[in-house]
This record gives sequence, C-alpha cells and structure tokens, in this order.
Amino acid sequence: MAQGYVLVLRPSKPGDQGSEKKYFAQSKSTGVVNMDYLSKLIAARSSLSSADVKAVIDNLNFFMDMELQQGRIVQLGEFGNFRITVGSEGVAKKSDFHVSMLRPPHLVFTPGKSLRHTKKMLEFTSLESKREKEMNPDLPDTPDDPQTPEHTEGTEIPGGV
Repeated sequence: MAQGYVLVLRPSKPGDQGSEKKYFAQSKSTGVVNMDYLSKLIAARSSLSSADVKAVIDNLNFFMDMELQQGRIVQLGEFGNFRITVGSEGVAKKSDFHVSMLRPPHLVFTPGKSLRHTKKMLEFTSLESKREKEMNPDLPDTPDDPQTPEHTEGTEIPGGV
C-alpha cells in the first residue's frame, strides 16, 4: 500500500485566519507497526529470537540517548544518523547572548541511502473515501477503499512466525 493522504481546508497564509481558505494535502498513516511486530519480523529473518531483538532495540535506545546527551551524532550505517540541533533568538552583540535564549532542542533523523531511495520512490493514495465513510457510516462501501493494516498481537507474520 502507498502512503495515504487527505485534503484539509486551511487558511492559505498560516497564522492569518482571515486569509483565503484552500485545500492542502496532509499525510495520513494507514496503521501502526509496534515493536513486538517488528521484532517478530526481524527474528523470522535471522537466528535471533524476538526477545533477543527486543533486547537489542532496548539497549540501542538506552545508548543512543546517552550519546546524544553528550552532543554526539549517532551513525547507524545504512539506517541513518540521529543528532540534536538547537537554535536561539538573535542578538546584536555576543555579550548580549544568554543561554536562556536557546529554543528547545530538536532530535533530527537523517535517513541512510535505502530510506532516501524509499522516499524518492514513494507512491501516494488518497484516503478521502475512507475518511468520508468514517464521518458518514451510512455511505455505501466503494471497491477502492484502502484497507488499514492492524499490526497487533496475534497478527500473522510473513514467514509463518
């Protein structure tokens, strides 16, 4: 399935509620894949158990947090890089700057080569008919309604796991 989107009516100039309203595309996910499901998928393609995979992911999260707090960029090979960025208000003279002017930090992910390729090749599909059906359940079903995958406990995993 492709990346979903819906059309949303918004002011054409952000922050100006009186500006002309126009329809803008807004991405809409088609479901959630949780860590249990991903762990089972990874385990099915490796010699690790899903518990081993979860343990590795938990440790990765712990150590990434530590390294990012030290101001380091965390490089995960072909997966991509994580880094912290920060900005501030501008001042005319260096001596006028105070740390209180810093804005809250942002965690930035820069995808690796294969994820950048995925982004370039991504296809899009309108979820408008599904959204309208949710808003008005009395509408008849249409054959092109996209199905939302539900990745929850008990979902069959490719490879028979």
